Amino acid sequence: MTVIDRFLKYVSFDTQSDETTDVTPSTAKQMVFANYLKSELENLGLEDISLDSNGYLFGTLPANIETDVPTIGFIAHMDTSPDMSGANVHPRIVSKYDGEDIVLCKEDNIILSPKQFPELLDHIGEDLIVTDGHTLLGADDKAGIAEIVGAIDYLKSHPEIKHGRIRVGFNPDEEIGLGAHKFNVEKFKCKWAYTMDGGEVGELEFENFNAASAKVTIKGLNVHPGYAKNKMINSLLVAHEFISMLPVDEIPASTEGYEGFYHLVGVQGDVEQTVLSYIIRDHDRLKFENRKKMIALCVEEINRKYGDGIAIVDLKDQYYNMRQQIEPLMYIVDIAFAAMQETGIEPKIKAIRGGTDGAQLSFKGLPCPNIFAGGLNFHGRYEFVPIQSIEKAMNVIVKIAELTAKRFSEI
Repeated sequence: MTVIDRFLKYVSFDTQSDETTDVTPSTAKQMVFANYLKSELENLGLEDISLDSNGYLFGTLPANIETDVPTIGFIAHMDTSPDMSGANVHPRIVSKYDGEDIVLCKEDNIILSPKQFPELLDHIGEDLIVTDGHTLLGADDKAGIAEIVGAIDYLKSHPEIKHGRIRVGFNPDEEIGLGAHKFNVEKFKCKWAYTMDGGEVGELEFENFNAASAKVTIKGLNVHPGYAKNKMINSLLVAHEFISMLPVDEIPASTEGYEGFYHLVGVQGDVEQTVLSYIIRDHDRLKFENRKKMIALCVEEINRKYGDGIAIVDLKDQYYNMRQQIEPLMYIVDIAFAAMQETGIEPKIKAIRGGTDGAQLSFKGLPCPNIFAGGLNFHGRYEFVPIQSIEKAMNVIVKIAELTAKRFSEI
């Protein structure tokens, strides 16, 4: 089975996660896929295979050299985003893409166009896997899983490539921020690992946002509107006032690179009560802390103006920038960098404007940079992945295993 055959099989599983269930995995259908993957690892002859009740699947490819080489790992997540359905995915291969519009669904006039997605033009001449326009594709992160399993299969079939002990890990619920929460780092037993969860070919990431959530609850006072003067407090209007207190240009639509933001992700309310849901992001830890303070100061100002207890905030840190955990071990980034170069790929070191399981795992004691998986336009109907990108990512995994063994065999 080729790496592309694997990917096309994997996307047939609906593994959408759900942040409302409060169980792990958040959806039972993720466990269906996990059991399928477990049987595949067994058929490949991996050792120490385990699948726990929370949907975390581990396996081991034994070393084929006697030299004491550190155990490394490769990790990908099984779930797809709640943003769009992952059920009944019907992938289609567009061979030798010509740079023109791709009609995903003629009946509904759903078109993947380089006018809207200019990154398509970087893949002219390649073979693109696209959706039928009614679901996401699932390259995030089933491309990563296919690349890892494909690389393990390749290493087993090519014993002339010397490598140390390799661990693979597939986890649920990354898309709802919980992928690393119950990941047993001690049981995984790796010196370091790589998540295969990036986008475009060449991406190599060891920096990410510091992240927090803020739930601001504003209480109103509802009285008959005909007799409301100097009495009514309309929580919707106070919420609007709160929103306007934050910097108008520090939002996702106005920022890039290392610029942080406040992102209003939800509003629920009426006159009596309104709840604002924010996420807060910044790469710089001091700026991140100051953003949280800004939220708290705005709440204080609302209470000063309208009365104590009118506004309350629940602030929760979600994850931190993994750079501080990776920098003392930069050779693990160097190995991945060299692996890309040796497979003909130009490495593109960049900061993630988001987070990965690797960020949380790094703070749990498993340094874990992120490597491209090849997909683009994640979480929606316009998601696509070039076949060549999947193949390149698989080759990088193989080369990382080889270079790690060479590096530590020479010490």
